[in-house]
Amino acid sequence: MKYYIIAGEASGDLHGSNLIKALKKTDQNARFRAWGGDMMEAAGADVVKHYRDLAFMGFAEVVMNLRTILNNLSFCKKDILNYKPDTLILIDYPGFNLRIAKWAKTQGLKIIYYISPQVWAWKENRVNTIKKCVDKMLVILPFEKAFYQKWHYDVTYVGHPLVEVIDEYSKKDAGTNNILSSIQKPLIALLPGSRKQEILKKLPVMLEVSKIFPDYQFVVAKAPGQDDNFYKELLSHYPGVKSVSGKTYDLLLHAKAALVTSGTATLETALFGVPEVVCYKGSPVSYAIAKRVINIKYISLVNLIMDKPVVKELIQHELTVENVVKELNDILNNPERIQQLGSDYQQLRDILSRGGHASDNAAKAINSFLQGEPS
Repeated sequence: MKYYIIAGEASGDLHGSNLIKALKKTDQNARFRAWGGDMMEAAGADVVKHYRDLAFMGFAEVVMNLRTILNNLSFCKKDILNYKPDTLILIDYPGFNLRIAKWAKTQGLKIIYYISPQVWAWKENRVNTIKKCVDKMLVILPFEKAFYQKWHYDVTYVGHPLVEVIDEYSKKDAGTNNILSSIQKPLIALLPGSRKQEILKKLPVMLEVSKIFPDYQFVVAKAPGQDDNFYKELLSHYPGVKSVSGKTYDLLLHAKAALVTSGTATLETALFGVPEVVCYKGSPVSYAIAKRVINIKYISLVNLIMDKPVVKELIQHELTVENVVKELNDILNNPERIQQLGSDYQQLRDILSRGGHASDNAAKAINSFLQGEPS
């Protein structure tokens, strides 16, 4: 089989590489052409566009790079037609991939979507496009299956690919980081996000909390896209707080607890078994808009998946030093709370890894679909 895969972000490159490895197990003659990155290339794909050239965040940046985006769409369509794949596999990256899906449907291509756009949170009307254009949707969050059933669209739940990524990382020797290996105190991980504005909102609160816990070493996980000088200024008044770059998983592997901004990091922290407090704060205007357009009960993936408040979420005006101190004390020193978190985390892991690893499940589902077998 000839597969054409489109992943436009670093996470898509990671999950795409594991999918390629899994597809090779089910299809010995598999050939791959892809938009992705170094990991997909290492897995055996002929990468024609790197995700570094595709990531445009925010309205202003998209407008500024509109010509590039349109050129990328045009190139992609021509490249797909020239390659003549047996199937097109789209990985997340909805702004681009749904446009390609619409076009690909008119060309008679078989279209598989792995890792659904988060239409359950906002832009539900995108489901209509998905129903018309996507032949097979593979979802990684258990509640997504029920969400799509509401729209009379049958999807396949394969589990979450982060489980296998973290399992693999935890089994191997994570290596020693000079800063982490020299620390004698128990670690508290600070994961304030990746974008400058969200870091500026949350990290100062987290840093103030560090003053209340002198028996613990607080360590900031720096985002790869931010300059060291940016963090240097924020940390200048907190000489006891350390930082690491490119070592987030190593930090979580050793952490006693964590303060985490909302997003995928909340799920990663839970899968490492680290008690956490979820922190979110945006500008008043952004938060007001988000409350109107985003339709979800919780902001952390952990609570969304479990459909209950497993981890404490401190949102907007609730994100104060006093509240964080209270919650951090609870997950560090309350035996009942720690035991309940451990139980909930295990249940979460079981839900997300039911039936094996997501990549293997996805590869089997793709193979069955292409062979015309019932799902």
